[in-house]
Amino acid sequence: MEREKIIRDNYPVERLPEDLRAGLDAGARVKVTVEGPASGLDSFRARVRELQNAGLLKVETLEETTRRTRALRDEWDR
Repeated sequence: MEREKIIRDNYPVERLPEDLRAGLDAGARVKVTVEGPASGLDSFRARVRELQNAGLLKVETLEETTRRTRALRDEWDR
């Protein structure tokens, strides 16, 4: 699944938390990458894509859904 990622190039070391500044030269600039879990919506979208790719989920157009629903309704009316 996709993860949220924040990347900052040329970030001033003095703006980092103290524990991250350890061992870095004062006045230096660094590249910072922060990764976290995907948002709920991103996780949902990724899961839908996985299911579609595995052939376990079919996404229908409105027209396909309407056609299928009418066919079922007609079948029930018999």
